[in-house]
Amino acid sequence: MVSAESFWTNSLHNSPHGEAITRILAAAIQAVEPGRVVERAVKRDADDLVISRRTYDLSTFGNVYLLALGKASLPMAESMTQILGDSLTSGLVITKHLPAGFKSRGLSKVIKGRSSVIQGGHPLPNDRSLVAGKRVIQFLSRLTADDLLVCLISGGGSALMAAPLPGVSLSDLQAVTAELLKCGAAIEEINALRRRLDLLKGGGMIRMANQATVVSLILSDVIGNPLESIASGPTAPDPTSRDEALAVVKKYALQAILPAEILISLENSLETPKPDDPVFEKVHNLVVGSNLSAAQAALRQAAGEGFHPYLLRTDLKGEARQAAFELSTFLRQAKKSNAPVPAPACMVAGGETTVSLQGNGRGGRNTELALAAVSELADFPEVMLVSLATDGEDGPTDTAGAVVTGRSFRRAAELGLNPGPYLQTNDSYTFFDALDDLLKPGPTGTNVNDLVFLFTF
Repeated sequence: MVSAESFWTNSLHNSPHGEAITRILAAAIQAVEPGRVVERAVKRDADDLVISRRTYDLSTFGNVYLLALGKASLPMAESMTQILGDSLTSGLVITKHLPAGFKSRGLSKVIKGRSSVIQGGHPLPNDRSLVAGKRVIQFLSRLTADDLLVCLISGGGSALMAAPLPGVSLSDLQAVTAELLKCGAAIEEINALRRRLDLLKGGGMIRMANQATVVSLILSDVIGNPLESIASGPTAPDPTSRDEALAVVKKYALQAILPAEILISLENSLETPKPDDPVFEKVHNLVVGSNLSAAQAALRQAAGEGFHPYLLRTDLKGEARQAAFELSTFLRQAKKSNAPVPAPACMVAGGETTVSLQGNGRGGRNTELALAAVSELADFPEVMLVSLATDGEDGPTDTAGAVVTGRSFRRAAELGLNPGPYLQTNDSYTFFDALDDLLKPGPTGTNVNDLVFLFTF
């Protein structure tokens, strides 16, 4: 479990409120700890498995299977395996990170021997993702209409598991993902294409489940919790059409950039199953944790620490730089007017921004947002902005985000650093590394988008 101590940075060490703020950050992550969200959502009473007021009598099923997919799959699977106990026939877990020493000692006594655990690729699908996709197809082929399949789905699943359509190669999928990330496409747009290029996404897993009863517990990493976008909706209907997917390609002028095989597949692929498709009659999808859950927990902790809490929004999106401008403007005004809540205040915004790459620097959307806020908050007293990726991994880096105060600009200047050139090259990591203000809690094992904390003192 992530501890408050893992969030220390230079600015937090030098703030009289630093200890309280680290506890607020930790509370947000702990609230969406995957094992906990499963335990809160699922109850077992003898043979009855109760999930969201639905009861599944385990004694009536021929077999009970478990399939966990995503960054949070291991702790979710561990909790669910413990709940199911001897009723579990077997399981398959696809994750990004394996614990240290995993190959030699297994995961735990709870899950060992009951589920196979394999590692996929992320943020781009790789050869391991293809292996994962094949294993899932084989796993689903065992199911019958008399069986129960419990799915545990979390963010990252789109890349960790890949089963491309015939004619589409791994390099094609990698090119699509890389170009969409590069151009700043929203996750909903990226997944609209992924669903149409993969046999398992966009309800594909349900098509292969042989009419088994399926219940999916979903930890959401997408704004608004649209089921079709979380891990590209392997157990959910796809409400988008072929034309909408092609519109994404046109929107970002990718026709001349993407591999020809991708364009051909998009134009000729069969429609994905829609919400009224009878294949979903025995399927129940339930969101058990989200960005809102984490934000609310942080605000409860903030209130306990003596801050006036305020939920600003949970639909933050668009360019990280623009979001930084808007949030910094709000923060300055909040300090000046002592509203919407008086100081000391903790105001939280949640969501997921994007970055349109212009340079070859190192960083992610959270550190980029923080970097863009440095100049906006320069020499503004008694405020702090903290941008945090709840999975502990901001893009392809080992940081979760960064801390900005009114002193950050001056401290950087003393080191000969100007935020402008670092923004131009998307090199936010290097900038905050020099200030010792990168948040490095390590991989958290969960993923519910990003949080931005605005403090006034």
